[in-house]
Amino acid sequence: MNQRIVAGVVAGVALILGVVGALYIAPPATDSDTQINHMQVFAQPRALSDFTLTDHTGEPVTRDALKDQWTLVFLGYTFCPDICPTTMAALNGVYPMLQALETSQPVRVWFISVDPKRDDPARLAEYVSFFNPELRALTGEHTQLFPLVRSMGMMYSMAESTDSPNYLVNHSGSVVVVNPQADVIGRFKPVAEPGQMAIADVDHILADMPAITSQ
Repeated sequence: MNQRIVAGVVAGVALILGVVGALYIAPPATDSDTQINHMQVFAQPRALSDFTLTDHTGEPVTRDALKDQWTLVFLGYTFCPDICPTTMAALNGVYPMLQALETSQPVRVWFISVDPKRDDPARLAEYVSFFNPELRALTGEHTQLFPLVRSMGMMYSMAESTDSPNYLVNHSGSVVVVNPQADVIGRFKPVAEPGQMAIADVDHILADMPAITSQ
């Protein structure tokens, strides 16, 4: 066989093997890998108000604690009968996958209680340990909570007098995303489907986080 033909055949086979190897070893990026498809992205990052809260270990926490990490923040209260435990369980379910993401800064989950009258550090510690001790639960005085919650683009209010031992608290059901500069960049809003509770879809969070953390 002509040497030029042999060389051409070898080069062709090498090219085919290279293409096949590239497809299986390093598949090309898809739109879902590079785009944010579900999070409501704010036009500009929102600077959080300065705050001092207390976490479930009794330690004071300020805005600086949000720096150098990606943080998913959910508002609620431990006496919440439905949305809060459902959302927390869902976030805990994808927590191992969030930790496995290849990011330069870790991904954390914060639960901020807007019911400081009942949710002291001991109560928060018991609550968060039910889901995952790696999650962080915090609360503080309303003078700290109100400005912080507003700067996150969320809200809460007491639905009735707190003199009743079983009072309810109205609060946003979104999961907000805070970047490593401690700015809010967007939120995952509750998904309303017939016959189901309206909560943030953690599959949407998991699908978008690779693109979010690559920014």
